[in-house]
Amino acid sequence: MHGALFAHLGLFGIVFVCAAALVAGCVDAMVGGGGLIQLPALLFLMPRTPVLALGTNKVASIVGTSTAAGRYLRRTRVDWRETAPMAAVALLGSLAGARAASLMPATVLDTIVLVAMVAIGIYLWLNKTLGVVESLRFGDDGQPLRIAVMAAGGLVIGFWDGIAGPGTGSLLIFFLVGAVGFEFVRASAVSKVVNCATNLGALIVFAPGGSVAWGLAIVMALCNLSGALIGTALATTRGSVFIRKVFFGVVSLLIVSVAGKLALG
Repeated sequence: MHGALFAHLGLFGIVFVCAAALVAGCVDAMVGGGGLIQLPALLFLMPRTPVLALGTNKVASIVGTSTAAGRYLRRTRVDWRETAPMAAVALLGSLAGARAASLMPATVLDTIVLVAMVAIGIYLWLNKTLGVVESLRFGDDGQPLRIAVMAAGGLVIGFWDGIAGPGTGSLLIFFLVGAVGFEFVRASAVSKVVNCATNLGALIVFAPGGSVAWGLAIVMALCNLSGALIGTALATTRGSVFIRKVFFGVVSLLIVSVAGKLALG
């Protein structure tokens, strides 16, 4: 169905989106926000088919995110009593969000994420040790209260990802750091598992409707995977202080990007 897409994009277009996927995979593996890089690149080349761009983006993203999750799980402690319920509920939220994507005006979504990112940036700036030192809340690992809080966060952010809102990975990490009290490396590991579920939920809705350019998606997925390997290696060797700096940079970039989009109408 989309066999002519490669010819339409040309060599420059294919190299452009593959480079974007590589960088997105690296950034997303560390602090989330890879969609800020990858999705706009696709939309730039496919402005008349935004749904096709969204579906193709999800395929590439889920491969990179799964790779990052696997790498983190081998190097970082993750409590499955908390992570599995959060991922399951997030998948349901993503399914609901993907089905509701056409019902909410894009400007409303952009305004919500802009306000959220500004608040996150200010909070992170004022709390210099946030995410560097673990300060757990809601009881010990695996306690019912913490499981419920993480599941609630997963549901809301999963819904956001289904709608295709930007910054899902960053929102997950900030929620786990700011609300639950994880340090950045542990938060990144859990967020990757949950983000796999939210990507899968959205893809379940997009793929059956023919909203995926599979050839391009597979090529981008390989690039995203390569970036994810680089990003997880940097995150697990450089530690939470490094991730905090990258996270702040990505949040700042998200603010500029969304504000610019709103300003241009």
